[in-house]
Amino acid sequence: MGQCKLETPQTIGFVAKISSRLKLRCGTIVKNGQDARSTKSEFSCGVGILPVKNGQDARSTKNEFSCGTGILPVPKQVIENGVRCELKPTAIVKQSDKGKFRSESGIETAPGLDKSKVFWIRTIACGILTLGLFSCAPTQGDRLSAEADAKPKVVATSTIIEDLTDRVAGGEVQLTGILQPGTDPHVYEPVPKDSQALEQANLILYNGYNLEPGLIRMMNAAGIKARKLAVGEVVKPLLLNKEGNTVPDPHVWGNVENVVQMVEAIRDALIELSPEDREKFMQNAVKLTEELKRLDSWIEQEIKTIPENKRKLVTTHDAFQYYSRIYGLGIADSLIGISTEEQPSAQTVQKLVESVKAAGVPAIFAETTINPQLIKTVAEEAGVKLAAQQLYSDSIGAAGSEGDSYVKMMSANTRTIVEALGGKYTPFEVSK
Repeated sequence: MGQCKLETPQTIGFVAKISSRLKLRCGTIVKNGQDARSTKSEFSCGVGILPVKNGQDARSTKNEFSCGTGILPVPKQVIENGVRCELKPTAIVKQSDKGKFRSESGIETAPGLDKSKVFWIRTIACGILTLGLFSCAPTQGDRLSAEADAKPKVVATSTIIEDLTDRVAGGEVQLTGILQPGTDPHVYEPVPKDSQALEQANLILYNGYNLEPGLIRMMNAAGIKARKLAVGEVVKPLLLNKEGNTVPDPHVWGNVENVVQMVEAIRDALIELSPEDREKFMQNAVKLTEELKRLDSWIEQEIKTIPENKRKLVTTHDAFQYYSRIYGLGIADSLIGISTEEQPSAQTVQKLVESVKAAGVPAIFAETTINPQLIKTVAEEAGVKLAAQQLYSDSIGAAGSEGDSYVKMMSANTRTIVEALGGKYTPFEVSK
């Protein structure tokens, strides 16, 4: 990245006055003699916001600067966005009639001063320059920030896809996750910052099969030009009934074998985005896939420790069909369907109570993304216990929890199910 030097102050106009409220520690960004305005008072060594034609601002994604406070123009001195400045003077002449600056000493022009004062003002400015020369060189933080900015931008909608992408990418992309741990993707309503992230992305990875309908609508809106990949849709879905219609079940990650396919799709998309990092993506995907295969075998063995007559999973919403069917728990029962948008009727609640009694299961399960009150009512009326630990369904857990990654989430869920249904739990060894 280039550098430029402003060795001397520039006086604009014929009159000027001393201001006690401008302090410029390092860089200033200017263009064509116009002011570089910003809503931020923190500047960082010459990277950020430039004015453009007709005095309008050209905003940058960088709006924090580290080396100065204030807004100064320099006539006919053009510094393009991203160029760092070494600014020698501590005071610069500024063309303005406002007379307001954020910090200490500086010079600005203003109407009302006669030309005889200009000489003295320039003399004072030169004196300040003589006493206060300094320079602003790029810091390590600046370099790291520039390196990060150069990486491709990837947005992942769900916490599960974000976690898998992070494992494969290994820090070679700027990864942004939209949904936070514990957030229900079925009912999530996007906010303006989500639109901004999607618009700036080079690649958008989402689950698909209508898991995150609000975000999918936003992604399909005009202005989103990034490549979009529905990671979950690389998997052949289970088909379930929803309000009389047959729809694909979006909870594909319940079967770990499906996630192996999802990891391959993420790997290939990242290689296409950043081919120079191909080897790293390949190696990371191999390592993750090996762990997933171990996890898949471990879950199968753990479920087998549950007595056969107790291998029945009853949950709040229909998010565990893939898990139940592949690992030997039969067809899961749930209070509501595949989307948490649904509201169960009193008849539905009573029907589930009778089903739980008939199945003779010792426990049923609440989920981390859904209010547990209704499923707690079912447990009480059916005379069974509600498992002490809630299951992670549509999201991984918060950082530091026992389910803060996909692998740990599946391990934690399996432990909860095995222990609540009378099996014998053996810990899974998570890779470090």
